[in-house]
Amino acid sequence: MTEETSSSSSYLRRLGVWSGAAIVVGGVIGSGIFRTPATVAERTSSGVPLLALWVLGGLLTLAGVLCYAELGSRRPHAGGIYLYLREAFGSLPAFLFGWTMALINYPGSVAAVAVTFADYACRAVSLPAFWVKPVAVGAVFFIVGVNLFGIRAGSLLVNLFTVLKLAAIAMLLVVGLVLAHGHIGNVLAPDPSHVISGGAWIGALLPVLFTYGGFHYLNDMAGEVRDPQRTLPRALTLGLVGVVVCYVLANVAYLVGLGHAGLAASKAPAADLMSNIFGPSGATVMAIGIACSTFGYCSIAIAGGARVLQTMGADGMFFRSVGQIEPRWRAPQVALGVLGLWTIVLILTGTFDQLVNYTTVGEWLGHAFGIATLFWYRRQFGAQSSPYRVPLYPVLPFVFVATVLGVITATVINTPHDAGMSLVIIALGVPVYAVWRNWGKRRSV
Repeated sequence: MTEETSSSSSYLRRLGVWSGAAIVVGGVIGSGIFRTPATVAERTSSGVPLLALWVLGGLLTLAGVLCYAELGSRRPHAGGIYLYLREAFGSLPAFLFGWTMALINYPGSVAAVAVTFADYACRAVSLPAFWVKPVAVGAVFFIVGVNLFGIRAGSLLVNLFTVLKLAAIAMLLVVGLVLAHGHIGNVLAPDPSHVISGGAWIGALLPVLFTYGGFHYLNDMAGEVRDPQRTLPRALTLGLVGVVVCYVLANVAYLVGLGHAGLAASKAPAADLMSNIFGPSGATVMAIGIACSTFGYCSIAIAGGARVLQTMGADGMFFRSVGQIEPRWRAPQVALGVLGLWTIVLILTGTFDQLVNYTTVGEWLGHAFGIATLFWYRRQFGAQSSPYRVPLYPVLPFVFVATVLGVITATVINTPHDAGMSLVIIALGVPVYAVWRNWGKRRSV
């Protein structure tokens, strides 16, 4: 369906390969790569296993991305995991995913990252801490306002800030590899202060995988991808490969510039690396880079989350008005407004951190069951030709699902309280689903 022939109640397919890849890059790269490498260094013994973990995490995530590429090419419509779960397993699992993610995790994570953006932005221009929340609220208002004018305006914003965040990472590479007074031997040298057992690799892999999260947002917006059967696989693969390259090279730069022990001891490795070379002005420049990176993530998460909410509304799983698509700009304006206002409430009340922690298990369960729908699609429609099929099927989807279940198990062991609350939130969705269905039936009578 082309832009010209599409119904005014549907989305316009305007996203090409490069815009799609920018959404993948922008959805994955937030603030994690500027902080998480220090946590991974604490749990490894030298640069070699540290880099191996980032490569391994990238390969595991790539397996999931390839599965999402087939799912998106089979069902190139808005909604992503929600849509796949609804078709494969029914409306209740789909609602529980939407309840957990679109109403809690998405706005909670946007609120958290918006505050991170505001914190770094205020540092960069020397504003007092009082301004952090107002700046975060202003950022959400601005992002929602731009996205009200459709995917073209939203994608321009995403493309701009994806370029800026890549420029920040490129700056790290130049400083770490060219200007820092380190040497490549720092990458290979063992760190006697960190002797880690083999079992600790799982604990070190967890933050790596979390830093690779966010690759699913393009599937949430699949209804606006041009020639989706060809574009989605290319954009997903190109974007994730670019992220893996950036992450590995950034860690090489940290190791060369700070050494493994220095990286493990750092609270803010990107800022420390820049400060070592350029002093306070270097830390200010990096603060601007991190602010750009986090702002770009917020833009993508708001756009993707609104598409999930809109799909739920169109299905009768949320307010019908939220399911509307504005006919002129072809944007889910009501869903954007609802998501934006709820995010602002979370920012002002400061309740977002716990919400994000409490829904982590639900998010990863959504990934596991979302990829598992691929087995259902293959069984139901395996005889139909598909423009893209995930290679090494069923090995890659099985490996990804097994990895995600391992992450969930490790999360439950490491943070049983947060994991338990995540399961409680999911369970609370069952009576909400029943009430909503009954209310919907009464309205239709």
